[in-house]
Amino acid sequence: MIVFDLKCGSGHVFEAWFGSSSAYESQLSAGHVRCPICDDTDIAKALMAPAIPMKGNRKAPVPSPDAVKAAMKRLATQQAKALESSEWVGGAFADRARAMHLGEEKQATIHGQASLAEVKALVDEGVPVLPLRLPIVPPGKAN
Repeated sequence: MIVFDLKCGSGHVFEAWFGSSSAYESQLSAGHVRCPICDDTDIAKALMAPAIPMKGNRKAPVPSPDAVKAAMKRLATQQAKALESSEWVGGAFADRARAMHLGEEKQATIHGQASLAEVKALVDEGVPVLPLRLPIVPPGKAN
């Protein structure tokens, strides 16, 4: 596996993993490499710090399954804590975020659902949003 820092035509920098340099090149030429923020396909490699291997033949420690489970539990706890102070607005997210940006509605911390086109429009309008490609389970729908 190889990791590259990539940059889209809009200036967003993000990290992506590929099986090899040739896999990156073939996926890029096929239009499969997209910016996770704006979905732009105008992608190029960004400047990266070199990977400096550890001294000698020592390998980096691999976290134990228990350590990974603990980290995931901490992440889930932090996500739940962040969502506690945020209002679920469902499919009205784009309209509510835009209204707050324009001063038509009181500022609040919200989360909800928006299509890729809606998110692109919000970003183009300068609305401060953080698009996530994570499943956020609506209230009342959790197991």
